[in-house]
Amino acid sequence: MYKFVVVTDPDSAPGFRLAGVDVVEASGLDEAKQVIPPLVYRDDTGIVAISEDLMAALDEKLMEKIGKTYRPIIIPIPSRIKGISRTSYIERLLQRAIGYNIVIRR
Repeated sequence: MYKFVVVTDPDSAPGFRLAGVDVVEASGLDEAKQVIPPLVYRDDTGIVAISEDLMAALDEKLMEKIGKTYRPIIIPIPSRIKGISRTSYIERLLQRAIGYNIVIRR
């Protein structure tokens, strides 16, 4: 059976633990660079949810592997950055999913 692992900051970790999920804490970008790659290459990991802030720290080679692999499934957790509009956030998610920048107009 594959594991579901969440990589997040220490402030959000207790909530995920209460939900019964395996949690790996990374307090900064440098720590994220160290804890995420082993999770991607482990055989017992099925899904890895990573905070978008921490995912930004990953190098291009690892991001390329994540894009091509079917397991583990990597799910970005939206960050709590204030000042970003919902529209731009949705546009960014669409661009990552389909590879094109779609502009949403009202």
